[in-house]
Amino acid sequence: MLILLAAIFILHITCICLLLAATIHNAWWVTETMSTDIWGRWILIGGNWSYTENLGHYPQEYLQVVQASSVLACLFCILGLFVFVAQLYTIPKGKRFVFTGVFQLLAWLCIMIAASIYTNIFHKDKEPGWYGASFILAWISVCLTFISCISYFILRKKKA
Repeated sequence: MLILLAAIFILHITCICLLLAATIHNAWWVTETMSTDIWGRWILIGGNWSYTENLGHYPQEYLQVVQASSVLACLFCILGLFVFVAQLYTIPKGKRFVFTGVFQLLAWLCIMIAASIYTNIFHKDKEPGWYGASFILAWISVCLTFISCISYFILRKKKA
């Protein structure tokens, strides 16, 4: 059981790292001379990267939803880790990990919303380029937070 808890703890830490990297890093959409994320745009001018405010041509309502959902996913995942540690020592067996599973479910829902909206709304036939590493990390974290959420709900039923 201790090995299982350690593995789930490592999975949770991995989810937090991936969510933070996806939210902070500036590579959601990349071209040869531009790298953009949900916060701003970096443009290559004369061999130097220059930061510009994000995207007056983006629909601001959708951009704010993506930003808020990404930040909320990070917060829920971090809170879930603290709740996981607290539940190990305070709640009796059979009832543990429900709150942690709920926090992971909320984190999964938020990052799923952010990545889905970004995929559906932004960069459709507008500019040549490709999805960057942060976008890929966001989708990987969707999968990992869902696996983590399910594992907490399954772990709740273990009595050993």
